[in-house]
Amino acid sequence: MLSSSDKDLDNNVPIPSPSRPRQYRAIGLIEGHYQRSQEHQTRGILITKEGKIIDTVVLGKMLSLFKKHIDLAQPHLWVVYPRTRFADNQLQLQIAGVWEPETLHPQTKDLSINEDRLTSGLPIKSGDFSIRGQVIYASHQKKIVIVKIRQSPKNASGKPKFFKLKLQGTLPDKAVGCFWDLQVELIDNQLTIRTGTNLGIMKKNMGDFHKKRSPSQFRPQKRPNTGDRPSSSSPTLDRPLSSPRRFPLPKPIKPVKQNPHQSDSTN
Repeated sequence: MLSSSDKDLDNNVPIPSPSRPRQYRAIGLIEGHYQRSQEHQTRGILITKEGKIIDTVVLGKMLSLFKKHIDLAQPHLWVVYPRTRFADNQLQLQIAGVWEPETLHPQTKDLSINEDRLTSGLPIKSGDFSIRGQVIYASHQKKIVIVKIRQSPKNASGKPKFFKLKLQGTLPDKAVGCFWDLQVELIDNQLTIRTGTNLGIMKKNMGDFHKKRSPSQFRPQKRPNTGDRPSSSSPTLDRPLSSPRRFPLPKPIKPVKQNPHQSDSTN
């Protein structure tokens, strides 16, 4: 599990550092009570320690952990994925893990968080979020920033999916089209930008312009044979646009036969 792996315990952090300079992600920490819905096993609400209520779903990999180790009557520090429900512009959370090494790894002695991590930009306390992705919209007037984030496919043959996350706050000019590493804080059920680092402009996807065209695409298309003869007013490729004027040929003159008994001379 993401939040309770041995690697994370060795680093004394609930969420590890990005493995790549431009690694997409949207992840954070929320402390509170999770109340499961009576109708759905994986749906419910998260009541934060400030008393705010957030619509929440539980990922399938967490169900067995809930049954064996997690006491839902107690508050926990949850590792969550944020989502924006654009139908009503409300924040939704997906519970992906829990940071509770004293319960999941009781053999671990040193459970303190390294103080060097406090300025690293990583989520280390409730309300901290790490958002990394391409900014596709930013408005100084509305104080809104929308980030496009790519999800890794579930298997090697699958295609990556994208989702959009709405944030409150502003960024410097010409932020759109660039990859940003944003440190975000949950304030009144809204993800608010605290600081950010521009990691450079993203390359535009040229789509079909990068695809190699086959030789058949460069050949002239043949005119379909409809069986109809072209009219005299429509020129064709095998007939000249205008024909030279032709005059009628002279008729041959029939020679007159002479009588052999007739003399050429006259008396």
